[in-house]
Amino acid sequence: MASQQTQQQAIEAFINLANQMKEQGSSIQFVSTALMRACAVYSTYVVSGNEGGLHSSGIDKLKELFGSELAHVQAAKLSERGLSEAPQNGPPDLSN
Repeated sequence: MASQQTQQQAIEAFINLANQMKEQGSSIQFVSTALMRACAVYSTYVVSGNEGGLHSSGIDKLKELFGSELAHVQAAKLSERGLSEAPQNGPPDLSN
């Protein structure tokens, strides 16, 4: 068995692979979709094995878990920048 990795090392390995794919000409949208689908496939395997699938309740639980991880990552990114809220996407509304 390979030496134990920290979770951060595993995350960095996935990011490195994604960056390699981008450098080889894949769009970031393509890479992002592939990573999300790989996560969905592996998460299904973790919950139900190779032969199983998820019912609606299992899908909802995984959506909740992914949402929680996404919120955690975004909070950390904002904290690194000294922000408490995400900056607005797009131009500000100046119609008032």
